[in-house]
Amino acid sequence: MPTKVYDAIVVGSGITGGWAAKELSEKGLETLVLEAGRPINPDSEYVEHVPAWEKRFRGLGDRKRFDEDQPIQQTCSGVDEWNCKFFVNDRENPYTTDPDKPFLWIRGRHVGGRSIMWGRQSYRWSDLDFEANQREGIAIDWPIRYQDIAPWYDYVEDFIGVTGQAEGLPQLPDGKFLPPMEMTCAEVVVKDAIAKSFPGERKMTIGRAAVLTKRHRGRAACHYCGPCSRGCITRSYFSSAA
Repeated sequence: MPTKVYDAIVVGSGITGGWAAKELSEKGLETLVLEAGRPINPDSEYVEHVPAWEKRFRGLGDRKRFDEDQPIQQTCSGVDEWNCKFFVNDRENPYTTDPDKPFLWIRGRHVGGRSIMWGRQSYRWSDLDFEANQREGIAIDWPIRYQDIAPWYDYVEDFIGVTGQAEGLPQLPDGKFLPPMEMTCAEVVVKDAIAKSFPGERKMTIGRAAVLTKRHRGRAACHYCGPCSRGCITRSYFSSAA
């Protein structure tokens, strides 16, 4: 049998690998994606509408099993009985760190990688960020500035769909936003109080997230059921799988 030759091979299907595969294949390259994990079946594994009373541990999960199998993964604030299946078994996937430099490695081993579990908050760096090293005299200066990468922010946001409110803040560049989500009544009260107490100085704005507030590129708008961390059967938040 002749060996199949690909133009490009992408290892991993998370946010980075998924986007690389999209770009390469759309540009005409025959692309192979290699993923060490299992496939995800949204119809059975996205359980955002399963109520707590249908779960054995009412959503909190089996704490003994978490301590044994996911001692590191459970440190992620979003891990619960619904979605723990998206996080690796730490016992089966160990790693080591320097004794004086420990870190918590949150991982997902499945098609889509951590794009299934990410918090969807999507913000642009400003020149305050790109110039920070130079200004503070640490590390090395970035070789690019915001104006260099701004068109690429536009390109990505136009595809994934990002909700947000344009505010004209130099430290928080505006993007190509879908309509912003509405604030709750309590949030509006706080927003107004901040504006009154700190006019022209402080501003409260809605979060900028890769969640659709209107139909976009064949994906349905969010219906605000709330528990995004359990999956999104409507594909309203962006992931490689969606």
